[in-house]
Parts: sequence; C-alpha cells; structure tokens
Amino acid sequence: MKFNDLEGRVAAVTGGARGLGFSAAEAFAQQGCAVALFDILPDVGSSAARLASEYGVRTFAAHMDVTDQKSVAEGFAGAAAALGTAQILLTAAGITIWNDSVDVSAAQWRRVMSVNLDGTFFSAQAFGRRLITAGIPGSAILVSSMSGSVVNTPQHQVSYNASKAAVTQLAKSLAVEWAPVGIRVNAIAPGYMLSDMTRQFTDQNPDLAADWVARIPAGRMGEPSDLHGLVVYLASDASSYVTAQNLVIDGGYTAV
Repeated sequence: MKFNDLEGRVAAVTGGARGLGFSAAEAFAQQGCAVALFDILPDVGSSAARLASEYGVRTFAAHMDVTDQKSVAEGFAGAAAALGTAQILLTAAGITIWNDSVDVSAAQWRRVMSVNLDGTFFSAQAFGRRLITAGIPGSAILVSSMSGSVVNTPQHQVSYNASKAAVTQLAKSLAVEWAPVGIRVNAIAPGYMLSDMTRQFTDQNPDLAADWVARIPAGRMGEPSDLHGLVVYLASDASSYVTAQNLVIDGGYTAV
C-alpha cells in the first residue's frame, strides 16, 4: 500500500519511542515520510536512529513531556528546525491506571487525565499553530480507544475510559474549528493491541488475556501493524473528505 503524496512529508509522533507510537512511525517511514519522535522515555533517540537506518528517512528525536505545554512547544520547534513543518500528527502518548473507582486518588486521576487528555491537546495545539502560521494543510490523528465508547471489562479503569472519551470529543471539536484552514482531525480507537508492553502483561496474566480474546469476535488481539493501513490513509490526501470521525479498529469488540 503506497500513498505517493506522503513521500517527503513530515510526520510527528508522540509516545514514539516504542509500542503503538513507534509502530505508526514505521508506517509513515515506509511511505517515505520524515519522522519526528517525541517521548519522555530516554530511548527515543535510539528509536529515531533505528527508523533512519531501516527506512532511509530523515528523523528527529526529542525528550518531551506532553503534560508540559512549554516542553511540547519546544519539541515541535526543534522538529520544525530539523525537518520542516509537520503536516501529520499522531498522538500515541498515554497511560492507564487500574483501580476501583472508590480507591482512585486525586493524584492518580489527574495523572491519567494530564497525560491522555492534556498531553493530546497540547500536542495538537502546537501542531495546528504551526500549520496555521505557515498556511499549509495537515492531518492530525489522535489516538483514543474503544474504551472511550464502551466500558471494557473485567478491569476497572474509570480514569482511562473517561480520558479517552474526552480525546474523541477533542478530535471532533478541533476538526470543526480547523476545517476552514485545511487541517483535518480524526480519532482512531484501537481495541486490545499486542504492543510490546501489552504482550509482556498478557504473558504474565494468561487467564485475563484469554478472557479478553473470548470477547473479541475476530478471535484474536490486534497487532500494532493492524493500524498501519488506517493511519497512513488518514494521513494521506486520499482521505481529504474524512474529518471529525472516530474510527474504531477492534476486531469487532464494540459490536457485541
């Protein structure tokens, strides 16, 4: 699958050091995009170097705290100086905390909201501001979750569910506001995906993993690569009339 219009464009990915973020960055690199990776993890630089080596694309890496508006602005400024203005954004930085609702502390609640919602907004804000200033179009892909639409069980994760529902509405709100200036904004809502971290967890908790899979009509958890076709389509001009949508990719989990 090749979208020729993506060749040479700049894609920015938060949470890009590993997991779904790095996998999406690989999808963009395969299309010939230059890629800026942002992450609070120290190995973000080595992840960018790996992309450059494996796909022959220009890369940039910045240690960035998405909950800090100044850190986000500085990260995007550095990426623009190194690669040019990003026309593609994918926000994959996110966390979850499992706990019974009556036991969730204020600090836990605020931490999840800060990373998942504030961090997504600050990243989209920095992305959109640069595009508007430059007068060029772009596509933002905000990573929500099926948990923003349904309450997946048996785990208790009220803060995560609420934060991802908010990300979905954030995408719709920004899409309507930015449509006149040519910036499309969509949310993608993955189901259970076997990222490296998830795979470690399921290996340690096989009974819970089996419970999850039993609830998925497709009969398996998703692989990060299952998102590749969707994200490159949304980044490309092939989806020029697609905006303000929440696109679920969950193997049918939310249908039953």
